[in-house]
Amino acid sequence: MEYARLLRQRPVLVLWLARSLSMLADRLYAMAVLWSVWAGTGSASLTGLVALLESLPYVVLGVVGRRVVARFASYGALGAVDALRAGVAVALPLAWSPDARGTAVVLGGVFVLGVLGALFDPNFEALVPGLGRAGQVQSLTGLFDLTSRVARITGHACAGALLLVVSKSELFTCVGAAFAVSAAALAGLARRLPPPPRAASATRVPAVRVTALVRERPDIGLAIGVHGTLPLCVAATTIGLPALLADGHDTRAGAYGLITAVSGIGALIGNPVAGGLRPRAWLAVCCAAWAVDGLATAAMAAAGSDLVLGSLCLLSGLAVPVGTVTMRARLGTYPPAERLRLMAVEHTATRVGTVAAILVLPPLVDASPAGAFLTAGTVVALLTGAVGGPALVGSAPKGRGTVPMCGYRRVGATSHDAPSDDVPDLR
Repeated sequence: MEYARLLRQRPVLVLWLARSLSMLADRLYAMAVLWSVWAGTGSASLTGLVALLESLPYVVLGVVGRRVVARFASYGALGAVDALRAGVAVALPLAWSPDARGTAVVLGGVFVLGVLGALFDPNFEALVPGLGRAGQVQSLTGLFDLTSRVARITGHACAGALLLVVSKSELFTCVGAAFAVSAAALAGLARRLPPPPRAASATRVPAVRVTALVRERPDIGLAIGVHGTLPLCVAATTIGLPALLADGHDTRAGAYGLITAVSGIGALIGNPVAGGLRPRAWLAVCCAAWAVDGLATAAMAAAGSDLVLGSLCLLSGLAVPVGTVTMRARLGTYPPAERLRLMAVEHTATRVGTVAAILVLPPLVDASPAGAFLTAGTVVALLTGAVGGPALVGSAPKGRGTVPMCGYRRVGATSHDAPSDDVPDLR
């Protein structure tokens, strides 16, 4: 299997372990904070504010902070970010108290961790393609996407299990330890590997404007925009699923847990499939996969049994990684400066979609659980159809940058020269 071959490369293995620990710690602290705020206040609004404060820095830095984000485009800088996250995670329970001041401190800590995550995530994903050859970008992207999905699935379960046997402070200590080990692994990579292109002079790199990138590569802009709507389906199946089950299905907690697990299993199966793809019509593949997610979500509104509902969740889980891995692998083929900017924009679009979904879906679920599923799925299916339809018939928008740029051009190099990592070709 391609993933196993990649993990035999020491840098890939070390970075994979670092990412696994970092993502697991991220999910653990998210669960611990949500539980702390709920237990301390009993307020669903304040609990929802945690999710908004975690996503807001991604939006702000993605829109106006590209130079700040670019300063962290190296393994050493990302190691420092994880070291800071370890400190904040360990300090949070020490500063917490069951009153308004303690809640404000926890929310402030969530915001700080959100800022650090917004610095870490796009830079990490922009560094991953540089670990392998051009033909391995899709597999590398799939491997690290799988890591993220496993962390999301297991993180909440691990947090729940740990809270049964350890105190809240001890749980946060475990979170800090995971971040610290990730920081050490990244620092080790920084000493052993040459610095990524431009990392040493990130502040002197000419600004890469996202508007110019999208004008030259409209297919990339469309894919990122459509991907930003997927949180509607995610919110429907997380926020709305308990209400949908109570409205006409099995109300037992076991049914909810089983159906949620089936969706995660689908994602774990779909990811290796995505990692092995090498599609030429990449935009059509992305939109087809996301359209399946939208249609499956809409169909859940009319599911007549738990078996049908679980099957639709499995189908949704299978489809989403195919589109997401294919899109991110495409972003990974561009030179470092453009790659980082595109990764940051993709994270911004996804977080904007998450915030919008958190604000829009709960009132819809309260009014009609089935209607919320139908609305979310239909919006995603229509958008993906509008974008993916032309791509399926071979008339997807083309730009000057539609050919993957996996090499870099030396100053003064001719077309007969071999690619070099000296200077990115940003034409």
